[in-house]
Amino acid sequence: MCGIAGFAGWSLDTDHARRTVRAMCDAIIHRGPDGSGYFVAPEVALGMRRLAIIDVAGGQQPIGNEDGSIQVVFNGEIYNHHELREALRARGHRFRTRCDTETIVHLYEEHGDDFVVQLRGMFAIALWDDRRKRLVLARDRVGIKPLSYWVTPDGIAFCSELRSLLTLPRFPRRLDQRAIAAFLSLGYVPDPLSAFAGVAKLPPGHVLTWSADRGPALRRYWTPVSAERAPESEDDATEHLRELLGQAVTSHLESEVPLGAFLSGGLDSSTVVALMAGDRSRPPHTFAIGFAEQAYNEAPHARRVAAALGTRHTDLEVVPAADRFVESVVGLFDEPFADASALPTYLVARLARTEVTVSLSGDGGDELFGGYTRYLDILKRPEVPGWGRPFLRTVGRALPHVAPGRGRLLDLARTRPAAYAGTVALPLAPADGGMAAPLLVPRDGEFGDLFAGAFEEAAVRDFTSQMMLVDVATYLPGDILTKVDRASMAVSLEARVPLLDHPLVEFALALPAGLKIRDGLGKRVFRQAIRGLVPPEVMDRPKHGFSVPLGSWFRGPLRHRIDALTLPRDGVGIYDFLDRRAVSRLASEHLMRRRDHSMALWRALVLQLWLGHLEAGRLARSIPALPHEPAEPR
Repeated sequence: MCGIAGFAGWSLDTDHARRTVRAMCDAIIHRGPDGSGYFVAPEVALGMRRLAIIDVAGGQQPIGNEDGSIQVVFNGEIYNHHELREALRARGHRFRTRCDTETIVHLYEEHGDDFVVQLRGMFAIALWDDRRKRLVLARDRVGIKPLSYWVTPDGIAFCSELRSLLTLPRFPRRLDQRAIAAFLSLGYVPDPLSAFAGVAKLPPGHVLTWSADRGPALRRYWTPVSAERAPESEDDATEHLRELLGQAVTSHLESEVPLGAFLSGGLDSSTVVALMAGDRSRPPHTFAIGFAEQAYNEAPHARRVAAALGTRHTDLEVVPAADRFVESVVGLFDEPFADASALPTYLVARLARTEVTVSLSGDGGDELFGGYTRYLDILKRPEVPGWGRPFLRTVGRALPHVAPGRGRLLDLARTRPAAYAGTVALPLAPADGGMAAPLLVPRDGEFGDLFAGAFEEAAVRDFTSQMMLVDVATYLPGDILTKVDRASMAVSLEARVPLLDHPLVEFALALPAGLKIRDGLGKRVFRQAIRGLVPPEVMDRPKHGFSVPLGSWFRGPLRHRIDALTLPRDGVGIYDFLDRRAVSRLASEHLMRRRDHSMALWRALVLQLWLGHLEAGRLARSIPALPHEPAEPR
C-alpha cells in the first residue's frame, strides 16, 4: 500500500525532474511513511511513498524487469500474486523479491495492456515501458484505489491524490464548475470529473496509455453490467455465495504486519469478522466508534457482537465536541467531499492504527445485495403516468418551500431513475429546493445527467438490479470507497474490502433481483449464506447506517458554522457557486426545525472550508495529525 505520483513527456533535466517528483510524493507522505522510491530517466519520472505490508524488507518500489526496460509503481494489494508468480516462473521469468508488485512487471511482459485482467485485488498502477516510450495507467475494477491524471500539451502527470499536482508551479489550479455542481448535488465529485479543470480521475475498470506520438488513449477492461445469471436454486446460490465469501476474506488476510477489522455490528462487517475469526489461530482485533447521541450509537451493539465472535475489541465514543474536528476532517480530502460519516470513519481508522497496520471493512455488501432501505422505498413508490408528471411538478414548484406535501408532489413528478437520483442527490436549482448559483444549475432537469450513462448501461436488467448496478458504478467508488481510502490513508492504515473481491462482485451483480430483495427485505441470499455464521441478533437487527447526528449538531456545537455561512462577508468565494438567498432559507428552516436541511448545509460548509484549505496552500502538503480525540478507547 502506498501513494504514487509522476509524469512523462516533460522535458526536464534530471535534477529538476527528481526534485519535481520528490515534491509530488512528499505531499502524500501520509499514504506511505515507511519509505520512498523514484525512477527518473529522460522525459519520465515515477515516484512512490510506501506503507510496507508484504515483503517488508525487499519490496521497495519502483520495481523493474530483468533489463530495467519496464518500471512500475503501484498502490494496492494483489491477492493472487502467489499463483501468478508460479505461472510466470514456469514461463521463464525471474523474480528478485517476494512482493506482489513484481508480478505486475512480468504480467505486462506476457500480456501487454491486458495484464490487468489477470489481477485479483485493489490497485492503481503506473508502468513505464521504455522500449515503446509509453506510460500505462490502470485502476482496479470497482475503484477501491484512486488514480487521477492531467494531460498537458507536452506530456502527462498522474497521482494518487490531487495534492501532488498542487505542488507543481505549472499547475493552473482552476476549479471545474461541472465538478462543483456535481459535488453540490452528490456530496462528492464523480469520476471522471475532478475538482480541477483539465484533470480527470481514471474511471474504475479502465486502462489509459500515453505516448508522445499518440497522446492519451482510454480503454475499459471491465464493467459491472452483465446478463442476469441463469436461474439456479436458492440453495445452490446460497452455497456458492458462502464459498465466495470465505475465499474473499481468506485471500485478504495476507500480511506481514498486524491486521484487524472495523466492526459496526451490521451484517457486512460482522460477516467479515466472523470469517476472520474462523480462519486464524489468534482472535482478530476489532474496532468500533460510538456517539453520545444514542440514536446513532452502534458501539454497544458492536461490543456484543465482538464478544459473541470472540474478538479482541476496542471502541471509542465520540463526544459532542464535533466542532474541533470539522476543519481538519474536510482537509483530509483532496476534493470537496461531504459524506459526514468521514468523521467517524477517520476516528475508527485512527483508533485501529494504534494497534494494526491493516484493517478489513465490510463495505460493498449493500450495493451488491440490495441492502439499502432506499431501494425498498423506491420500489414501494407509486408510478405516475408520464402525462401527469409535468402537472405535479408545476404544482409542487408553485407551493412555498415549507408547504406540507411539496416534497411528495415533486417526488411523484419524477421518473423512476430520477426518483433513484432523489435518494442519493440533492437538486441544484433553488426552485427545486437546491442552493446552487444560476451558472451551475443544469438545463436538463433537477439532477442533470449525473446517472444517465450508468442507467443506460444497466438498461438490460430489471429496475431493481439497475439501481444496484448504478450504485456500483457511481456511489460506491465516488463516495464510499473515497471516504474509506482517504480516511484510512490519512493515518497510514491500509483498509481492505473483501466483499469487493471481483469474483464475488461478478457473482452478486449477475444474480436475479428476487434473490436479493423479496417481501420487503433486502439481502435475502446474503442472509441465507451467513445464517449460523454471525450471531442471531445481527440477523434480526434493523439496518442502521453509519451516520452522524448532523441535524442536532447544526443546532448545537456547529451552530456558529451556519451563522458564518450566511454572513454577508465570505473570504473564499463560495457564493461564486452558491445562491446566498437559498442558503439563508435552508439555514433558517433547519434552525427553526421546519425541515432537516443538514445534508445541504454540510455540503455548503464543506465547500467553504475546502476552498479555505486550497487558498491557504494546505492541500499541497501531506496531511497533519488531527487534534487528540476527546475520549479514551476502552
